[in-house]
Order: sequence, then structure tokens, then C-alpha cells
Amino acid sequence: MFRLTDVVKHLLFINVLMFLASELFGLTDLLALHYPASDKFQPFQIATHFFMHGGFAHIFFNMFALVMFGSALEVRWGPKRFLFFYFLCAMGAAILHTLYTYYDLSQMQDVMNAFRQNPGYDTYWAFFNDVPLDNLNPEYRNEVRNISEALRGNGEAVVSQAGSLMNEWLNFKMDIPVVGASGAIYGLLLAFGMYFPNAELMLIFLPIPIKAKYFIPVLMLIELFLGFNQYSWDNIAHFAHLGGALTGLLIILYWRKIKGEY
Repeated sequence: MFRLTDVVKHLLFINVLMFLASELFGLTDLLALHYPASDKFQPFQIATHFFMHGGFAHIFFNMFALVMFGSALEVRWGPKRFLFFYFLCAMGAAILHTLYTYYDLSQMQDVMNAFRQNPGYDTYWAFFNDVPLDNLNPEYRNEVRNISEALRGNGEAVVSQAGSLMNEWLNFKMDIPVVGASGAIYGLLLAFGMYFPNAELMLIFLPIPIKAKYFIPVLMLIELFLGFNQYSWDNIAHFAHLGGALTGLLIILYWRKIKGEY
């Protein structure tokens, strides 16, 4: 029979409480994790961001997964080991997400440097090609496109404006926060798949039972694909998910190899 375990119950309570408090008092951006070079970054965000959520659907699905997968793992491991695993996966998620953000911002800075050295239409669009302009402020979008047209002709007069727009987008990307327990949850998913490989899982939008040993690897591949292909409609921190799963995998492999536990 299913049992809601103690640590899972307390994590559920803290997450819901923090979500309600952040919604009531507007604390989400303050407690979310920002990139270390951002003016909005605060060290305490490392510990608070995985208790924040971006909306009701976000916290509902995360807490549903926490209850369903976390309770089974807590029964198997005990409360101390389960809590250790959960928090370490959350930290691993934050680390991988930050490393990917560093890589992404570095790529953008390289393109900006290329534009400064050789300002023109091609180097300008090498920067803005992947920017989802249709989803952005119309004033900013129109300015980007107007300068693009100016660069087709005698663009020297707008080079400074073009650089300012690039820098504005770079700063915007740097200030994007990450919230949610999803990194820790993906660690739990990975662990559940390794300890209960034949358990049958079922997606809400695909009501067909799939064994965990098949479902979870496919889910990770989808996360990897979406992480490297940043679609305009997708605002999910996929590398945070992968970071949590990778951390969970490394912990379990360590337990199995060094401690001989299965």
C-alpha cells in the first residue's frame, strides 16, 4: 500500500509554503537562482531556488512526482540517505545549469566580438538569428529589424546602436532566473528507474503503461535534445534537469561500487 513518508511529507509542506509565500509577497525573483555575474545574484539563492516554482502547474507536477517516486525511494534508503540524495541532486542541477549558461553567454560574447571587429549585416544576424524576436517587446523587435536594414546599406551610423541591442539581450539572458525542484525530481526519477526498472509508468497525455527502464532513458534523451535546441516556446531549464539526473546517477554508482549496495 502507498505510504507518504516523513521526509517527502516535510519537503512537500516546505515547497507549498514557500510557493504560497512567494506568490503573496512577490519573492520569487529574489529567491530564484540567478547567474553569478548577474546583479540579481545572491548567495542564498543557491539554497532557496529549488523551493521556488513558476506557477501552479509547475509545483503540482513536481510535488506529484516527489510523492510518487520519492516515497518509494525513502522507504528503500531511509530518511537521512534520501534527504542527502535529494539535496545533492538539487545542487548538481544548479551547477550544470550554471555551467551551460556560462557556455551560452560565452558564445554570445564571441559573436559580439566578431561584430565589433567586422560590423555588418551578417555578423549582426549571427547574433540575433536564434533570438525569439516574435515573442519579445514589439519596440525592441522593431529596433532590431530596423538596424538590420540600416546595416544592409551604409551601416556605420548604427554600429553603436547595434552593439547596444546585443548587450541588452546579453544582460537580459544573464538575468533569467531558474526556479523549481525539478533538478532534484529528475534525480529521483533516475534513481527510481535504476531501483524499480520494471515498474510501469503512465503519462497523463499518453495513457499507456511504460516500464521505467524504457521511459526514463527516453525522457533524458528528450531533455538533452531540447537543451541543445532552444526553441522560442520553451523556457524550461533542461540542463538543470539533466544535472539532477547525472548527479543522481553518479551517487548511485558510487554507492554500488564503493559500498557494494544495490
